[in-house]
Amino acid sequence: MIIDKKLKGLVIKKFSDFYLVEIKQHEDFEFNNKFLCKIRKSVNFRKQLVFVGDEVILNQIDLNTKRGIIESLVKRNNLLERPSVANISNIYVICSVEEPKLSLSQVNKFLIFAEQMGVEVSLVLTKCDLITEEKTHFLVDKFQKWGYQAITLNLNKPANFKKFLIELKKKKCSIFTGPSGVGKTTLLNRIIPGLNNETAPVSTKIKRGKNTTRNVELFSLSSKSYIVDTPGFNMQTLEIDIRKLPYLYPEIYQQVVNQGIKCKFRNCLHINDEGCNLNKNFERYTLYKEMIESFKSHHCLIQGD
Repeated sequence: MIIDKKLKGLVIKKFSDFYLVEIKQHEDFEFNNKFLCKIRKSVNFRKQLVFVGDEVILNQIDLNTKRGIIESLVKRNNLLERPSVANISNIYVICSVEEPKLSLSQVNKFLIFAEQMGVEVSLVLTKCDLITEEKTHFLVDKFQKWGYQAITLNLNKPANFKKFLIELKKKKCSIFTGPSGVGKTTLLNRIIPGLNNETAPVSTKIKRGKNTTRNVELFSLSSKSYIVDTPGFNMQTLEIDIRKLPYLYPEIYQQVVNQGIKCKFRNCLHINDEGCNLNKNFERYTLYKEMIESFKSHHCLIQGD
């Protein structure tokens, strides 16, 4: 039986020339609403690449064979290039407090990498059972001053994880990023029943984990919420217009945009600029200056720690 109408679907997996597309809320589907699809043989359309996370328009939907044809691509909101995922709504920066030990410089780089996507950014601290309550509160307070309400995960406090899962189910499409070995894969295995991605221990020599996941895929958390399982999503080279870098720091953004602080020059970088009125008394200012200098010397931020 072929449905004689066009329907919108979501690409949840891509392999070779095929796309697994999920269609929601349609009277003809009871349980299996996933269809194996190919792109329509049109020279013009095939120039447009389709990625996991893209919304597409399907036709020639066959309910018997569970096949369909992707006719067109719905305009996407954003695209992460490596791994290729479209329409991300939330990025969670995952960092461990121990094993591997927390590096504030590294956390800063991951947060800036996430902020440049222009979506909601959150910070998650894993392995909090390895440090004291006092140290956990200290870190939460520190990152709050950075502009982030850190989520703390502790094996001895399962309620924290349940609260985190409830939050994820309210987001449209979330993705995890962070250094290797901080528990991203373990966390995904807990969130997605039956996923069972392999995890690798942290190296005793370099105190880093090994990337273990392989395929990019979306998993449904609720009727309107997805999470991305990514192949070792770590960090990429970050190239940003240097004039946009101040707006990726909440501490600076709050002053300039929300408080209306005005400097003499509109493109003030808030370093040694004439007529700069920014209050530089915040913890990350040193890290911000280092990034600006890196920009000036390399013309781009080469990430890694």
